[in-house]
Amino acid sequence: MLIFAIITVLSFVLWIYYKVAILNTNDGLKQAYFHAKSRICLGSFLVAFTINQYIFYQTRISLFVGIVFLVFAIPLLNRGIKEVKHYKNEWKRLNIS
Repeated sequence: MLIFAIITVLSFVLWIYYKVAILNTNDGLKQAYFHAKSRICLGSFLVAFTINQYIFYQTRISLFVGIVFLVFAIPLLNRGIKEVKHYKNEWKRLNIS
């Protein structure tokens, strides 16, 4: 499926973008926020890659490798989403206008 290939490439590019953005900022809160966003991108990359590979090959090996990838991807997505929410609230709390 073309959509999973596009999501895979897009999430990988965004993961690299956020990793470079971490290096370009000096604010600790922004670095933590970008790190959380990069976790979401890496998790979505693993999920999309897993689905794409299983749809393409449909073998037991791709299923087992996909399950291993999902075991790593789901906690990455979960932790990244929780951290993004936390750091957004912290930024709002510190930057009251």
